[in-house]
Amino acid sequence: DLDLHPSKRWMPLITDKKTIKDLANAFVPSGKLVEMVDKALPFLVETLPYPFGDELRGVAAASGLPLGNLFHGRNLDFGLFMGWDMKNRSWIVAEQLKPLVVNVDFRRNNQTVFKSTTFAGYIGMLTGIKPNVFTLTMNERFSLDGGYIGILEWILGQRKGMWMSFLTRSVLENATSYEVAKTRLAQTELLAPAYFILGGNQTGQGCIITRSRLLSLDILEIDLKLGRWYVLETNYDHWKAPLFLDDRRTPGMTCMNKTTQTNITLKTMYSVLSTKPVLNKLTTYTTLMDVSTGNLESYIRDCPNPCMPW
Repeated sequence: DLDLHPSKRWMPLITDKKTIKDLANAFVPSGKLVEMVDKALPFLVETLPYPFGDELRGVAAASGLPLGNLFHGRNLDFGLFMGWDMKNRSWIVAEQLKPLVVNVDFRRNNQTVFKSTTFAGYIGMLTGIKPNVFTLTMNERFSLDGGYIGILEWILGQRKGMWMSFLTRSVLENATSYEVAKTRLAQTELLAPAYFILGGNQTGQGCIITRSRLLSLDILEIDLKLGRWYVLETNYDHWKAPLFLDDRRTPGMTCMNKTTQTNITLKTMYSVLSTKPVLNKLTTYTTLMDVSTGNLESYIRDCPNPCMPW
């Protein structure tokens, strides 16, 4: 409820999702991560723009966890290289994230402003829909000029860049059209490189915005005249070949091309997203969104063996 004070907005959800602490301990089983965040990083909350600092305070109060933005902001890589469970053949952090998956309806004056699939305790947005206006997701982009540099600059007092998922959330809340959203996502200075995947409510409105921290490097748009009726992003620049060990793009595009534009529905898109290795051991949830109806539906996922670890 966006009419509530920021410190109160997340309390009912966090009270119900006490397993957040299990996620922290999955990263560092000794509990030292929570201890370190508690002692060394609370000052970060004081530097965050309104309303994010107050919301994190509310999350901390409801969950009993200390304040620590790095835990909320940069640990959402879904567990790659964060501990492999040999017995269950799964990534430990990815499994810990699954119980925290929630769908959130953000409302003002008792009306939906936007909806999002997120993790309890994480106040930024990675996946969301503004009903009848646009849909938006964010992917991590690997670059030498990475997010660790932006976070270090933030700690040292340089506050020009915006936290990526805070930008995504701000766009979902405040942008009034696809074009306004695209402009903000392309032009806002960021703390880390990213991919923004944006869909609109009119024919041809769909794009992948490839971002460095400072500027937009490329915008790949749906172009029906060129036969490009969809765009697809799997954490690699579209003009470069994906890493041969992690080629999810080729099978994903193969499935989309076999499905064809005529047969695309939420059901067939779910099938595409369920095809290995598009579906893999790091997959925590699948979300499907329909902008025209405002529908957002999410599924916690498991990839049965044999399954690629990424």
